[in-house]
Amino acid sequence: MATIVHFDLPAEDLERAKTFYSTLFGWKFELPPGWTDYYLISTTAEDGSPGIGGGMGTRGAPDQQITNYVGVPSIDATLVDVDRLGGKVLLPKTAVQKFGYLAVCQDTEGNTFGLWEEDPEAE
Repeated sequence: MATIVHFDLPAEDLERAKTFYSTLFGWKFELPPGWTDYYLISTTAEDGSPGIGGGMGTRGAPDQQITNYVGVPSIDATLVDVDRLGGKVLLPKTAVQKFGYLAVCQDTEGNTFGLWEEDPEAE
């Protein structure tokens, strides 16, 4: 069964947002090597086990909100299903170098969600 594997948090001020979330929830932020404006977020469940990972970058559009990404074995196949079931593809399959592929969709109720396909060889 598909599940949420990542969340993406847009921010106007990355340092301010890092301070807010690390103080409020204890989240850890790491800037991947070679990246300058996107942090990976580590969370921990109440029992101490690893939680869902996330990321935080500069807000790309004024109306951009938190997006949850659901892990799927094939974005290509899932995008066909999104369309067939009455959803919309807002951002087609996009490579995230050395991590995988993402796409952003809208469901039949107007909710935005992301798809994530793990692939360390993505270019």
